[in-house]
Amino acid sequence: MTTTALSCGNIEREARPARSDVRWFDLPSQPSRTDLDPILRESEGRVVVHGTDADLAAVVLRLLRKNLLAELSVGYVPVTRSPASSVWGIPPGDFGTALDRPAKPAPLIRDDSGGVLLGRGAIAPITGQVYCDDQRVLHGSARAVEVFPDADAPALPEPTDDPLTTQPAPVTTGVVTVVTTRRWPRRRRESARGRAMQASFEETAVLRDGVAHPRPLHRCAWYRHTRDLLLARP
Repeated sequence: MTTTALSCGNIEREARPARSDVRWFDLPSQPSRTDLDPILRESEGRVVVHGTDADLAAVVLRLLRKNLLAELSVGYVPVTRSPASSVWGIPPGDFGTALDRPAKPAPLIRDDSGGVLLGRGAIAPITGQVYCDDQRVLHGSARAVEVFPDADAPALPEPTDDPLTTQPAPVTTGVVTVVTTRRWPRRRRESARGRAMQASFEETAVLRDGVAHPRPLHRCAWYRHTRDLLLARP
């Protein structure tokens, strides 16, 4: 089985391993559906992304939109240290993990703008209210509210339509919400874990995997998808 590997952006070809079981494609940064769909349609087994967190998110979004999450696992080779590399414990330039490690279920975080989050979402600065599930984590102002996938969250149970099968308890984790306040003499960080984060606030900038939303927002939500991503990770 041949692995599909995607080099996104201006990445030196010398960095990537030459292997007979890997087929490389050179794509632009944050590749579009026009770039990705013809390649993903012919892929099997695993897709490896060599690039940034935003590049990884662009590829995973297409897997979600094309209903390929159950068919294709994902490997990630970060070009530099990043929120996603830290969350998933994948060092920059680690082709071995991306190509050869077994894939494990990983929470896939979506948002109400139609995107996915693989590393870090941020609302900064913020004045408003933020909830992680039913827990209010902010009422007022803060330097930032950040959202990360919870790498330690248990895998989602396999869905079943059999009424005689005992349904497992629903998973209530997957999203980590971190609030950084301005309290003197140093910043204070508080975190909460849940299935979803919802926020309403005065208009401000919202970032997702290093990419700013094209306009200021006054509300947003991040939540765990009903199917996990199959991600190669330590």
